Amino acid sequence: MVYRVRTARAIAGEIEPPGDKSISHRAAMLGGLAQGVTTVENFLHGADTEATISCLRALGVEIHVEDPGPGTRGFRITIQGRGREGFREPEQVLDVRNSGTTIRMLSGALASLPFFSVLTGDDSLVRRPMHRVIDPLQHMGADIRGRDEDRYPPLVIRGGKLRGIEYAPVVMSAQVKSAVLLAGLGAEGRTVVNRASESRDHTERMLRAMGADISVDGNSVSIGPGPLRGLEIEAPGDVSSAAPWLALGAAHPRARIRLSRVGVNPGRIGILHVLKSMGAEVTVEEQPSAGAEPVADITVESGPLTAISIGGETIPNIIDEIPLIALVATQAEGETEIRDAAELRVKESDRISTTVGELARLGADIEELPDGMIIRGPTALKGGVCESHADHRLAMTLGVAGLLAQGETLVEGHECVAVSYPGFWDDLESLRAG
Repeated sequence: MVYRVRTARAIAGEIEPPGDKSISHRAAMLGGLAQGVTTVENFLHGADTEATISCLRALGVEIHVEDPGPGTRGFRITIQGRGREGFREPEQVLDVRNSGTTIRMLSGALASLPFFSVLTGDDSLVRRPMHRVIDPLQHMGADIRGRDEDRYPPLVIRGGKLRGIEYAPVVMSAQVKSAVLLAGLGAEGRTVVNRASESRDHTERMLRAMGADISVDGNSVSIGPGPLRGLEIEAPGDVSSAAPWLALGAAHPRARIRLSRVGVNPGRIGILHVLKSMGAEVTVEEQPSAGAEPVADITVESGPLTAISIGGETIPNIIDEIPLIALVATQAEGETEIRDAAELRVKESDRISTTVGELARLGADIEELPDGMIIRGPTALKGGVCESHADHRLAMTLGVAGLLAQGETLVEGHECVAVSYPGFWDDLESLRAG
């Protein structure tokens, strides 16, 4: 299917982004592992989180999803926690669809449970690397196997006794860290993850709130075995879903956008720092927190932009937003260089290749690198025909590009935004002020 986007002469409005996808996944999984009832307000009911709910139900967890109706952003879910002992062996293969978060984190939870399970996904998911989560789990004693010498899904798990380990990921990934911590809940002794750099800590915050024996000392996270208790959780707005509007407000010459109730976890707000470094007018106003997560209202306005170089420890905190940052860079003065982002090649698409290729279709002066890209600006973009490559982040980037480009932009495969932001196209049109 094709979505048509026309040039917007001006951009203005206020948006409350949908509930945080990362927090929604974690709340559902940890709520299922906990004892007692967990309720989640503003739960993101997208394709990825639906996969998590479906897998948990197949494992015996009772989950009630309540649609609050028109005019509200998120769903309310109630999870009847069974504790780790209450999970049951699934009768069928667990289908995680396109959700890397689901397969990696659920593998950690299942590794210590005394039954057999198989996890697989769609054509894109089974090409995504899993050795980063398989390796530490095997070191903990897990019987977990994957296709192509334990590199790719499907994953076969025969759960059993685990032992705590001290582990330092080669590539920092919040999903891998979370998988090891969830395995640590059922392991003998303490499990320690030593992080080379800061990453999102949603799992640590939620585990602590649920009563886990967890401690954080600098970049070291330690967890011991023990039960969790259910609690009430509110998912703040997803900063990754706010990112298209942050990019739009920064790159459009006549724009002012206000984003309300956005989660500003320190491991997630790299895009704010990047946009400010480029000269964007970004204001952050702290608001009452959503449980353990910090929340803010964010306003972004037009301003002159200059190119910057991005790499190193910055990359893990902006990995999902790099296509949008590349788009903003097309409107910045000078040469923007993005390095150390090879991880983008194993996302829903090869996001280095697809971002470079699709923005080039619109006239961007952009060059592909093995681990990133170079963008030269400013460039007047022109409308054209683009392809999402079934990648929700890329589809949203191209939608924003269509508002900046002269003429009409056609985004093929636009429906994939439902993975994380079902209402994206409606919100995009609501910001058109001319």
